[in-house]
Amino acid sequence: MAKALFAGGVDVEHIFGNKFNKASRDRSSSPVPMVNGESPKLSRKAISNLGDTEKTGVPLNSAWTLWLDRSVPNLTASEYEANLRKIYTVSTIESFWGVYNHIPPPSRLIPRYSYHLMRNNIRPVWEDEVNANGGMWKLRCHKSVTDNVWNELLLSCIGEQFTGYVNKGDDIIGLSVSIRKNDDLVQVWNINSSNIEQCKVLEKIKEVLPHVIFETSFYKPHQLHRAFEGRKISY
Repeated sequence: MAKALFAGGVDVEHIFGNKFNKASRDRSSSPVPMVNGESPKLSRKAISNLGDTEKTGVPLNSAWTLWLDRSVPNLTASEYEANLRKIYTVSTIESFWGVYNHIPPPSRLIPRYSYHLMRNNIRPVWEDEVNANGGMWKLRCHKSVTDNVWNELLLSCIGEQFTGYVNKGDDIIGLSVSIRKNDDLVQVWNINSSNIEQCKVLEKIKEVLPHVIFETSFYKPHQLHRAFEGRKISY
């Protein structure tokens, strides 16, 4: 489990102890519905409670927005954006857990659904102006470990654990998990694909998840996707 430091150097383990360390958080008693054709969403009561924790909670270094989409083949960028749904933007530790505990884990999503946790209000779209010159590390994992991988990398992202593992002028800005029929896909987004071979992000991921064996792991700039619709630079 990555040790997380938040705004002002706050050591969350010191504040919350085991409550924070329990990355797989037992949600068996939480009001999380099964997902059978109906996309996850927060209840009105949950949203009301989150509003309170946003005002009084321990702040994160930056806000993070959770998005949901359902993969549909051959969509244009604009059609894909129309298919995106924002679940909530969190800016405190407490509101993060409030959202986390009121949505299904990845293992309870039906195939073709994806969660995306993006810094601030960045959209999980290749052509977004913040994303266009970046890319992502793509990790294919067995379904038996998807929830654990998602949990640990979520905490690594909001706890800024990738600082020092990316190049100067680069930053980790998102994490996605996509549920597929067989193995699932986890993706870590960054903003600058230049000199990517010097990044040590995969090294950090292996440090956080030492017992997980990924079926594949590689980096791909967004602009190398055939469906990329923005202005391309030469590689």
